[in-house]
Amino acid sequence: MSLFKRHRFPVEIILLCVRWYCRYGISYRDLSEIMQERGVEVDPSTIFRWVQRYAPELEKRARRYQGHRSGSWRVDETYVRVGGRWKYLFRAVDKHGQLIDFMLSDRRNTRAAYRFLRKALRTMRDCPPMSITTDKLASYPKAIRRLQREGHLAHHVEHRTSKYLNNIIEADHGALKRVIRPTRGFQRMKTAYATIKGFEVMRMIRRGHCILRTPGATGEIRFVNELFGLAA
Repeated sequence: MSLFKRHRFPVEIILLCVRWYCRYGISYRDLSEIMQERGVEVDPSTIFRWVQRYAPELEKRARRYQGHRSGSWRVDETYVRVGGRWKYLFRAVDKHGQLIDFMLSDRRNTRAAYRFLRKALRTMRDCPPMSITTDKLASYPKAIRRLQREGHLAHHVEHRTSKYLNNIIEADHGALKRVIRPTRGFQRMKTAYATIKGFEVMRMIRRGHCILRTPGATGEIRFVNELFGLAA
């Protein structure tokens, strides 16, 4: 399998480490010790490199198996520490909590809001929103109007600002941060974004937002393995 060339570890071990790290929110050192208990000697830095290489690939492949998402979007930002500084993680879910898209940004301004919404619209080009609910950040109305002027967003799409309606994504931020917390912050934007892709996709799979032939942990294992061409 060309994607895993030049690795001395079996593909199954690599995917197991990537899946466990992204699912359970543990440190690389802890995961290395867990693998050691299973008779596999793997350095924490090696697991780090695996996550950086294969978590984004897992997210890209799993996206095709997401179920139907509502046209009612909830959009918000949260904070993530990168290189000792707070950065902004833009996120969008539908009214049922299913992931729409996410983006890590240095800034929380109109340009960043525009970039994120434009990215989310490309991701959901086959299922555009009917409404977008945000907080009262002034950047969103400006970004939405620009998208409508440029023809990327239909003019009939309703923009709402409601803290009550956005409770679902604010609660989801908290659940994501519980997985992020053991990392104790990221060092660079590139590695932070790659890791967050893994966290987001494993949360998506665990919550049943991907089409699995078998429910539960067994279904998750089979799904991830099949994404990379491994026998069930």
